[in-house]
Amino acid sequence: MTSAQNGHGPSEAAVELADGVWNGEADDTLICQAVWQETHDVKTFVLKPAAPGRFRFQPGQFMTYAFEIGGEVIYRCYTISSAPTRPDRLCLTVKRVPGGAVSNWLHDTMRPGMRVRAVGPMGEFTCGSRTGRKYLFLSGGSGITPLMSMARTFQDLGQQEDVVFAHSARTAADIVFREELEAMARVNPAFRFVPIAEGTTPLAPWNGLRGRLSRAILDLVAPDFMEREVFVCGPAAYMAAVRDMLRAAGFDMARYHDESFDFGALPAAEQAEAAEAEAQLEGDAEAAVKTYTVEFTKTRRSIQVPATTTVLEAAKRAGMRLPSSCSQGLCGTCKSKKVSGTVEMSHQGGIRQREIDAGMVLLCCSRPTSDLVIER
Repeated sequence: MTSAQNGHGPSEAAVELADGVWNGEADDTLICQAVWQETHDVKTFVLKPAAPGRFRFQPGQFMTYAFEIGGEVIYRCYTISSAPTRPDRLCLTVKRVPGGAVSNWLHDTMRPGMRVRAVGPMGEFTCGSRTGRKYLFLSGGSGITPLMSMARTFQDLGQQEDVVFAHSARTAADIVFREELEAMARVNPAFRFVPIAEGTTPLAPWNGLRGRLSRAILDLVAPDFMEREVFVCGPAAYMAAVRDMLRAAGFDMARYHDESFDFGALPAAEQAEAAEAEAQLEGDAEAAVKTYTVEFTKTRRSIQVPATTTVLEAAKRAGMRLPSSCSQGLCGTCKSKKVSGTVEMSHQGGIRQREIDAGMVLLCCSRPTSDLVIER
């Protein structure tokens, strides 16, 4: 009796692959399929569309998610850590952040079968449109995720791009995707993985490179770095240090790439100084500009917003703390319900037309054209 006659043949395969492409405009719901423990404080959440569909994105791009936590919808941007070469799943890899509302909720609550809404993909931080054959990937901490997507894509396609992947972590126990990256390096001589541990602990001994990324380490792991296309992702301080290092070396910064928008990485004092300087420069011009009243229903605050200023910018100047990330209409973090009034909104894909039709706006790129009432 054959396996097909036994009822276990291809006609009753347990694996079903979708034919169409996931359309977030039609259905933005994703379902958690699995949860993987990567390190002691990092988990990967494997997602698939509620309706059958395959994901299309460029390696390095991100998604914006809407999480319902404690009766409130919280928006967050997370890079896709999986590769577009495996389009039937989308992987979200998250590090638990002390006090982080979303990261802790995901680690403690998200389970297979649970649902989350998402919009995307978005972002220009990708190797997909580059033509270079020699790359240097530099990542710190959870900044490894977009570069992992790129590395997985090269590996799946069997392409022989010369890649040096140097990842910095606190200890050996904090190196995310370590085993997979080491396996990729073993089978592909064109791919080199160089983990760097800042320190050690009794439970995480380390014989590899130690300390923080420096010019000496860079010269050791990639002596030809001046010839490479460089992709960098990590904490703001890490990326600033890498930029300074490369500029000091005379690197052609046209071949340097990091995230294309700022996630509010500047210290609060510098943000306040910049806002104050901007307000001073714009003061005279705004004196002749129409000003509208914007009311926030939940906080019961009312502010005056010039027609030339975004609602988010004016709110920050007034001392209000509103959720925001990119400030360019990309991520959707500041998405809010407009109860009444009109705005001029110039977004970059962070909101869908059906949401606009339902009265939602992105505060970071919306300028008032009348008095407003915002549900915040």
